[in-house]
Amino acid sequence: MKTILYATDYSQNSVAALQLAHLLAQKFKAKLIVMHVFDIPITLASPVSVSYMKKEKKLFVENRAKLATFCSEHLEDDLEAANINFVMDEDGSVWNGILGKATKFDADMIVVGTKGASPVKEFLLGRTTKALIRKAQCLVLAVPENAEAVHFKKMVYATAFEQADILALQRLVNIAKKFDAQVNVVHIITQKEYAGEEQMEWFKEMLNEKVDYKKLDFDLIFSDRVFEELVGYLKDSEADLLAMLERKDNTFYQKYLQRDMVKKMANDIERPLLSFNVIGLD
Repeated sequence: MKTILYATDYSQNSVAALQLAHLLAQKFKAKLIVMHVFDIPITLASPVSVSYMKKEKKLFVENRAKLATFCSEHLEDDLEAANINFVMDEDGSVWNGILGKATKFDADMIVVGTKGASPVKEFLLGRTTKALIRKAQCLVLAVPENAEAVHFKKMVYATAFEQADILALQRLVNIAKKFDAQVNVVHIITQKEYAGEEQMEWFKEMLNEKVDYKKLDFDLIFSDRVFEELVGYLKDSEADLLAMLERKDNTFYQKYLQRDMVKKMANDIERPLLSFNVIGLD
């Protein structure tokens, strides 16, 4: 991992995401890009007018200073020594602005918070997080406001026994190795499904051929309440991170939850959620 992009709205609720992005950048010796997307109301002036361009330039300067101040207040490291770059973007769509910069800088991971500065901002940032999970080809780490920048001890990956899960787990293990973290691979199966044990054994064999990591465990759970069971599993296992695959087809979790599980978890989790998009694993 060479480049991590963190986007903020300057809210207190986005501090945990900044600290976790910084920690990951330190672990991987990666470049950390800290960015803010702002919008100039079109009613202020025409985008081609001199007054509009002056306003835009002023906002770029102001936001660059705000980003530096925000990082100085919440990171202990000297900013010059921390390999941090500050980036601003003017865009009416926050997620579109973030994706544009992620593509430009070839980011390996996007880190965002799951809350914002105000009820309206919270709504917008929630939509932004879900849009990034759906559209970003790189990893997306959604960090709840009460998360701590801890050294991960246990990561949980929820699998549907797909080939793409193996590719995602290869990347997750690369992160886990930096923290010497335990990785639990869990599949929650409904009572109506068959051959769960056989699928698990096949998946373990396939994964062990591709991934060399001693701290891998596997759990198969039978329950018709998939979402609730997963939440309980996270609490009981004291997991620090949940990782899942954003799927484009009508797969297991979409079938039994009647909604996209990853985006639901982004709203409801109490721990960081790492999302792998299947389109970025090809």
